[in-house]
Amino acid sequence: MGNVMKVSGFTFVRNGHSLGFPFIESIRSILPICDEFIVNVGASDDDTLARVKAINDPKIKIIETTWNMHMQSKGYLYGEQKMIAQFACTGDWAFYLEADEVVHEQDLPKIVAAMHQHLDDKNVEALAFRYVHLYGNINTYAWSPLWYRVAPRIIKTSVRSFAPDGLYWVVLDQHNKKGRYPKAALVKEATMYHYGWVRPESKMTEKYAQVAPLWAGNARKIVYAAIDPQTLLPFKGNHPKVVEGVFSSETGVFHSDPDHVLTRRERKHRWMMKVERWFGIEFGNKHCRLIK
Repeated sequence: MGNVMKVSGFTFVRNGHSLGFPFIESIRSILPICDEFIVNVGASDDDTLARVKAINDPKIKIIETTWNMHMQSKGYLYGEQKMIAQFACTGDWAFYLEADEVVHEQDLPKIVAAMHQHLDDKNVEALAFRYVHLYGNINTYAWSPLWYRVAPRIIKTSVRSFAPDGLYWVVLDQHNKKGRYPKAALVKEATMYHYGWVRPESKMTEKYAQVAPLWAGNARKIVYAAIDPQTLLPFKGNHPKVVEGVFSSETGVFHSDPDHVLTRRERKHRWMMKVERWFGIEFGNKHCRLIK
């Protein structure tokens, strides 16, 4: 790697508008620090492609694809589409965003500083973020071992990585016969904002209807109130400017259904959260090995 650092942003999206993804806001949130941004747009039933084109920025490079809906094994199609975009990246770093993830403008300098700091550090393969999963409305977020607290979103293009699904990377080593999570440094004091669960319930239900077969699952109706109330916490920060006016401006914390019966999984997570408080630890998969 040379002294001049190049950053590639990338994402994939299909039916982004009709499903209520804030994909334009997501792209715009990191566009200022990217030298290029690869957008893999799957053939859609709405105007997703036109909306990406309307960003009208020379950094945007669009790849049009047709999804193979026969790939119905644990999100493998998502992994394929993610890697189509990633393999088109030409930077030193590849910055991946899900179509419902947004970066705060105040964190951009911290992210650039972290990329410069670790550019030539061979022990660091990726950069990870702490997450805020907004839930129900923009005044509330979900916090439990179910909701990943940390995840990598930036990876060096020199690393032999691939995505089994859209969520995480596997790094190949030992003659490409074994895979592992990337070694990552945490971008301190920077946050990834996840807005997927503040879309209207109807949009989320439709999304599940479309993608459930890709995970060999069954579609289900999404009811936001069907959640453990101990999972929900008030969000006291400020949102990225790019999402101002995008979501409904409700007041107060989102309330779960008082008659909601905890699932076996939720009961387990309650105990895990108690252990976390007692011992100051965090459960949950980070999809990386934090080394710094």
